[in-house]
Parts: sequence; C-alpha cells; structure tokens
Amino acid sequence: MPEWLWIVVAVLVVAVVAVVVWSVIRSRRSARLKEHFGPEYERTVDELGEPRAAEAELLQREKKRKKLDIVELNPQARREHQATWQQVQAEFVDSPSDAVGKAERLVTRVMRERGYPIDDFEHRAADISVDHPDIVDNYRKAHAIYQSHRNGEIETEAARQAFVHYRGLFDRLLGSEQETNRRQAHDHA
Repeated sequence: MPEWLWIVVAVLVVAVVAVVVWSVIRSRRSARLKEHFGPEYERTVDELGEPRAAEAELLQREKKRKKLDIVELNPQARREHQATWQQVQAEFVDSPSDAVGKAERLVTRVMRERGYPIDDFEHRAADISVDHPDIVDNYRKAHAIYQSHRNGEIETEAARQAFVHYRGLFDRLLGSEQETNRRQAHDHA
C-alpha cells in the first residue's frame, strides 16, 4: 500500500475518533445538565427552541454563578429573617395580597444579602436555577402571580399558592450551615 494511502487512512481514523470523543463528551454534558437542572432544562429548551441553545444558556448560567460570591447568612440574620417571615405569614390571614408582596420583597432582600444580583427578575431566576433548579419554576409562578395582581387584590387561592412557592425558596435561601456543608460535599463528590 502506498505511503499516501496510509496517511489518508490515519487521518480518517483520527477524524472518526475525534467525532466519537466529541459526541461522548457532548452526550455526557447533556446528561449532566438534564440531571442537574431537571424541569428547568426542558423549560429552557422550550423557550429557546432547541437543546443545543438551551445547553449553551445553562452552561452560561453556571459560568456566571461561579463568579458570584454567594455567602451563607450569619445566624443572627437567619433568625431575623425567620422572625420577619413569621410576621408576614401571620399577616396573610387578614391581607393575602399584601403578604404576597411582602414575601416577594423578603425573598429578594435575602437574595441580595446572600450575594445574588437582584436587578432583574429573569436574571434572579436564572441565577437561582443553578443552585436550586428544583424550585425555580415555583419562584417564577409566585412572581407571576405577584406581578399580575400587583396593583389589585389577589384571589385568596392564588395568593396562597404564591406564598407557598415563596416559602420554598425562602427556606432554601435561609438554609443552614449544615445544609450548605452537605450540598458542597455533594457538589464536590
């Protein structure tokens, strides 16, 4: 066999191996993103129209999140926020609409204290999706209820749903040192 033919075969083999390696890497990355983001992965695919664009978006979110300095709340701040939540929850009975607004503001305040940028809701939700992908959809729903009824009364059932959704994120954001240590150990495993 002529030498040039060996070179062509070698180049083809290298190309095939490169394509296989690239496919495996991409497949693993897709699987990791699907597993980590769960329903948020599918929501992003639906929003952007294709998996490749959604994965690029989710990878960008992860990259941005790594640059943020997210900190734990100190025990005193945690207690103060918990007391505030209890007060807001008690007010829910008499004024569900007002309580939902206060819950929105309290969640946003805790996010700011933790180090999340809070300028724009969609960016807040994207940042939260990296750390808490399992509840970001609920945060979006709560915020949508809050926004749609911001200048008026919220029906009691919608207010209750929004409040429950805010509570889930609030509890995660408040966290505890033990929970943070457990998550960090899981993330590094």
